[in-house]
Amino acid sequence: MAEAKGGMKSDWLIASPPSRLERIEAHFQGHAYDMHRHDSFAIGLTLNGVQSFHYRRGYRHSLPGTVLVLHPDEPHDGHAGDARGFHYRMLYIEPALIQSALSGQPLPFVAGGLCREPRLASAVQALLATLDGALDPLEESDGIAELADALAANGDARRGSPKRVPDYVAAQRVRERLDAALADGVSLEELEALAGQPRWTLSRDFRALFGTSPYRYLTQRRLALARRQIAAGIGLAEAAHAAGFADQSHMTRAFGRTYGLSPARWRRLLGTR
Repeated sequence: MAEAKGGMKSDWLIASPPSRLERIEAHFQGHAYDMHRHDSFAIGLTLNGVQSFHYRRGYRHSLPGTVLVLHPDEPHDGHAGDARGFHYRMLYIEPALIQSALSGQPLPFVAGGLCREPRLASAVQALLATLDGALDPLEESDGIAELADALAANGDARRGSPKRVPDYVAAQRVRERLDAALADGVSLEELEALAGQPRWTLSRDFRALFGTSPYRYLTQRRLALARRQIAAGIGLAEAAHAAGFADQSHMTRAFGRTYGLSPARWRRLLGTR
């Protein structure tokens, strides 16, 4: 890792204790992440510096106090906008948790990826106030509800609303089956039968409600488990096996596509600060 002035490592990352929300704080001096996409919302605050990234055919620059709202399945990267580097906090929240407060409505979309609206900023700040310990369960639930309402209030209603109302009950059955299928997998035919829908209808409804396809959802749940294992000190090969990947190479490829860095670099960053 490069050294910053005063001997402090310029690139570092800390993660909060495991919970329904993944929360991190990080600093990067230059390039941080390659282009990648994940199935969660990535919502955070720039604390210092300029946080620059490519997103939805544009090049964005987040300044201190700006809220970043990156929608599931949208490719993006990350790097410092100038020589000072950038410091930020971010939470990764499954669309299913937002859905629990939206009662089956399509996911809200905040156009442009950046927002300075006070209600949304306050909701994000409340969930990212500290990473020292796990959030109280009631505090976390209240925070998720307020975040969902703030996202809906700031969402762009013009963005591709489905022509039919998605079948939330069917999609939720499929999501629960995928959550239980990390180790052994599941066939598309089984999911069709479970939903009572043809695969194309199931895929459209699932994407509208949870932000990604059933296949990518399963892959991302496996990666989230692998990342928790790695953060706990488990070896890469063992973490890959525990999360249901065929081998370490399979996990490494998926990890890079989803998080924009390798599992080995993720592990090094956690131990840098």
